Amino acid sequence: MNLLPHIEQFRKRRDELESALSSPDVANNNKQFLDMTLEYSRMKNLAELGERYLKVINNINDNTELVQSEPAESELSVLAKEDLLTLEEEHGKLELELQFGIIPPDPADSRDTIVEIRAGAGGAESALFCSDLHRMYIRYAESQGWRVEQMDASVSDLGGYKEVIFGIKGQNVFKKLKFESGVHRVQRVPETETQGRVHTSTVTVAVLPEAEEVDIELNPDELEINVCRASGPGGQGVNTTDSAVQIQHKPTGMIVRCMDSRSQQKNKEQAMKVLRSRLLEIKIAEEHAKYAAERKAQVGTGERNERIRTYNFSQNRVTDHRIDLTLYNLPTFIEGEIEDIVSALLANDLKERLAALE
Repeated sequence: MNLLPHIEQFRKRRDELESALSSPDVANNNKQFLDMTLEYSRMKNLAELGERYLKVINNINDNTELVQSEPAESELSVLAKEDLLTLEEEHGKLELELQFGIIPPDPADSRDTIVEIRAGAGGAESALFCSDLHRMYIRYAESQGWRVEQMDASVSDLGGYKEVIFGIKGQNVFKKLKFESGVHRVQRVPETETQGRVHTSTVTVAVLPEAEEVDIELNPDELEINVCRASGPGGQGVNTTDSAVQIQHKPTGMIVRCMDSRSQQKNKEQAMKVLRSRLLEIKIAEEHAKYAAERKAQVGTGERNERIRTYNFSQNRVTDHRIDLTLYNLPTFIEGEIEDIVSALLANDLKERLAALE
């Protein structure tokens, strides 16, 4: 792919925005100023990446000429070959970043995110794996410098979660986690299994971009709000006060319950946040479904009901079925080291979106 025209376009747009931001008309319009500032920051970064990319290409050409002109055993040729390995790796990384820059950014990518994990088929083992995934995403979030906020949880009798909901705040959270939505399958010998048989269980994961009030307007007349006493772990103060909040959205029948905080008001705010995000997800899914019908391909959350990943403990492997990628590092993966698959899914999405653009 020839990136030179795009690099030039990044430079041109950066200069245009830099000039426009000094205009009094733009400075006096807060929303326009903020939007243009964000775009300028993005264009400035892409233009700088483009300059580094062109410099790396020149260095690759210079080292290639040196290798071809010098004897293979000479010190200069050996050093040039070593430099080429480093330069080729940097070239690949810069090329990928610039390709991402060509695609118009999804506004949801920069949003904070709500993650909902629910036990599926498999009973107690499914609930235990629900807990494992909860820990996996929290540890990955910590490695990214993101902040996690627990919202609600329903603990199973033998440990684990029937359902757990939490929010993640930070840079590009939804962008990196949105492909985690779907059915996750685990194959392992449960702790309660006495004959060593491998059981198969499933857990569903939903990753929702956090909705703002301006995205989804909720009519109070369409909401049924009830308060009740929280149950389960959380301390004496939580369990003995009417702090849990349940909200039913009458038009859809959707029910949201939050009880993680001792404050009834905070639980209500959290429940409203989850409700808005679920309704926004439905809205986005409908738009994606229309787009998918036009290009005859599934996009966005269209694969929610399909098995997306298998975790096989006896074979020490994790397989993502959407991109046919298998890794043999399950113990570290389940402890939060999921970047390899996250990056591969992002790269695959980029490839598909570039193909659609062309």
